[in-house]
Amino acid sequence: MSALATLSIGNGTYVLRRATGADIASIVELLAADQLGATRESAADLQPYLRAFAEIDADPAQLLVVAETSGDVVATMQLTFIPGLARRGALRAQIEAVRVHEQHRRHGLGREMFDWAIAEARRRGCALVQLTSDKQRDDAHRFYARLGFAASHEGFKLRL
Repeated sequence: MSALATLSIGNGTYVLRRATGADIASIVELLAADQLGATRESAADLQPYLRAFAEIDADPAQLLVVAETSGDVVATMQLTFIPGLARRGALRAQIEAVRVHEQHRRHGLGREMFDWAIAEARRRGCALVQLTSDKQRDDAHRFYARLGFAASHEGFKLRL
């Protein structure tokens, strides 16, 4: 497992790396550890997550990342690189499923992860970085605004 980046934040050091199958239980715990994830995620049965991980890991347009410190996974995010015809054939980076363990929040880890993700998007030739965030996540919205993201669009979903 080679590091994508080493992030030095305060007195701590975090290794940002590509997720592996061994990380899935920790990632699911991060996803389930908030008001929305608690109602839809569960580590009781990891099979659906392992199936999804196999697809993500096999797709070069996907990058599932974890941040670890002292051998513990404490944050995650997924980047998807989307080619399109709009914006003169621009490549976009979509950032999703961002979670930082509550004990590691408000120390700069999220900002450093986003700085890395934006730099990776630039390195890959993306013209735009985009994300979606549930309307109930007010703290996340303030964080994204501080990073320079603009709430420029209204998102819609259709459950199937």
